[in-house]
Amino acid sequence: MFPNRIVCLTEETTETLYLLGEGDRVVGISGYTVRPPEARQKPKVSSFLHARYEKIEALNPDLILAFSDLQADITNDLVKRGYPVFTFNQRSVAEILQMIRVLAGIVGVAEKGEALASRLERGLDDIRDQASQLARRPTVFFEEWYDPLISGIRWTEELVAIAGGDPIFPELAKAGLAKDRIVSSEQVIARAPEVIIGSWCGKPVRKERIAARPGWDAVPAVRNGQIYEVKSTYILQPGPAALTEGVTQLHDVIRRAAATMER
Repeated sequence: MFPNRIVCLTEETTETLYLLGEGDRVVGISGYTVRPPEARQKPKVSSFLHARYEKIEALNPDLILAFSDLQADITNDLVKRGYPVFTFNQRSVAEILQMIRVLAGIVGVAEKGEALASRLERGLDDIRDQASQLARRPTVFFEEWYDPLISGIRWTEELVAIAGGDPIFPELAKAGLAKDRIVSSEQVIARAPEVIIGSWCGKPVRKERIAARPGWDAVPAVRNGQIYEVKSTYILQPGPAALTEGVTQLHDVIRRAAATMER
């Protein structure tokens, strides 16, 4: 028997199961889940760092899916309580696609997983082909947080590159922990990004706040009004949303910016 009562502690596994046509197996979700909208009807049993153990127990799950070292305390408690837990830790585009294939295998629909991953790969190839038509590749600062300044995690930097931009901090892309991706205002100014894309987790990006930072008037992106937002729900979840809507929005931003630079 494959798992049929699955609790997902983050959104990307919930979205993946629904895209696989297996959403009826999901019995509990993270309170931050927004995709797909119909999943919001399921009981909400966790935030990202905290879980309601009594709610989880009431759902009688036969599998709990978690993400990353940040949920290690939750998963440790759940294992001690006797639950089967699988923790993914995907950080790159390739690992997101691997997560989809592995999850499909866990629930017994490996062929569906291969079809979904292949479809997402073809979509990324289409974006990559469109990006190759750009007259130039602008340099991009992807801002994941504002205080302290944190540059984009690996999959966002890879998606920026697929979408037609050149990240200004490529050396940080493989740093898994947020504390290792903190950058200084002076570093951003020195690398002079032509485009700034903000995505603040759970908060709207305030472009005027970015533009008003001391010394940033010298940054080409600020000087030329090339500050944009891609909402975190589309790009900061390492799942299908980032590989579809997220990368599409990145490409639209970079394409518009590149066209403006050619005038």
